[in-house]
Amino acid sequence: MPLAVGPYGQSQPSCFVKMGFVMGCAVGMAAGALFGTFSCLRIRMRSRELMGGIGKTMMQSGGTFGTFMAIGMGIRC
Repeated sequence: MPLAVGPYGQSQPSCFVKMGFVMGCAVGMAAGALFGTFSCLRIRMRSRELMGGIGKTMMQSGGTFGTFMAIGMGIRC
């Protein structure tokens, strides 16, 4: 599959790398929701504090896992 070329001549990441990041982000966010909920409830967070803690955990794990999946897809191609 040919790489797309940007306006200044640099090549854009392929569809596979983007797809790897999106898939990894989705899986990481699902895992972050489970682990974040468990850890926040374990330390007895409530209401707004609970939602903030779960959201933070979801974003962190989604970004981390998405990055590693994108790197893996880039190496694979």
